[in-house]
Amino acid sequence: MAGNILGTTVYYDADCNVEKLVGKKITVLGYGSQGHAHALNLKENGMDVTIGLRKGSKSWTAAEEAGFPVKETGEAVKGADIVMVLIPDELQADTYANAIAPNLKKGAYLAFAHGFNIHFNKIVPPADANVFMVAPKGPGHLVRRTFQEGSGVPCLVAVEKDPSGDTMEIAKAWAAGIGAGRSGILETTFRQETETDLFGEQAVLCGGVCALMQTGFETLVEAGYNPVNAYFECVHEMKLIVDLIYEGGFQTMRNSISNTAEYGDYLTGPKMITEQTRQAMRDVLKDIQSGAFAEAFIKDSKTGFPFLKGERAKAENHEVEKVGAALRNLMPWIKK
Repeated sequence: MAGNILGTTVYYDADCNVEKLVGKKITVLGYGSQGHAHALNLKENGMDVTIGLRKGSKSWTAAEEAGFPVKETGEAVKGADIVMVLIPDELQADTYANAIAPNLKKGAYLAFAHGFNIHFNKIVPPADANVFMVAPKGPGHLVRRTFQEGSGVPCLVAVEKDPSGDTMEIAKAWAAGIGAGRSGILETTFRQETETDLFGEQAVLCGGVCALMQTGFETLVEAGYNPVNAYFECVHEMKLIVDLIYEGGFQTMRNSISNTAEYGDYLTGPKMITEQTRQAMRDVLKDIQSGAFAEAFIKDSKTGFPFLKGERAKAENHEVEKVGAALRNLMPWIKK
């Protein structure tokens, strides 16, 4: 039955009625990482799923070969009871305006796997639409694989608009239908999911961690140390530490490393995360909360991503990538 973790309601299969999706016409827009996982898992649970794609999409053939009816986005939306939008954030607003809104059935359920466009008002659904979110806390290939193995990836669920009165039940049914009820469906809000997700990506998981590893590598190389040693110590071994934290938290990791490493952890960690660092994190969060980041991201996307592509090219050509590629060639057990 439903539980509670530090004030967050958690649902499991026993709390969800997947049958609420039976007989409903379901459209999944996009057949990428999340799209293929949601669609296939629901299909194997007996649901009527159609895939909506833009004309000429590379995914069209793959979706057809998986046994789905495939239509262009607008046609796929027509008559659908539930429309799940699983296309990139930067494409959603234009796709909504041009293909979803003109064809959305009155009283339909409009769903997302990330709150970005709803929270920042890039998409404003009509008053009669029911709006919910099911956000798996893992990539699509993991959502699919764990489902096939009999388990599932935990999901966040949220309801933004509920004129029908049963939108949370539909959201829970969807989450359970893709396997999340086996591991946990955690209730949240669009605001909480969007702002914490963006902050985590930027300040810690992607921006923070990558910058920390690369700067550590650069510091050792600049001091004359071999790039191979620098890569192993500052990049390669990150997985070993993160895996231990993933399995049992910081304490499990610290119980597994040497006393020397643990002593250095407590001594030096605070020197890396200074008050200036904390203020930078607060500033990042303010930019997310105010919508400034969303505006900058959308503006970059509208002009062909000059910032994103420029930074991507610089990152791809950094010495740390060249050293890493050479070392990974010596480790055939590492899966791509």
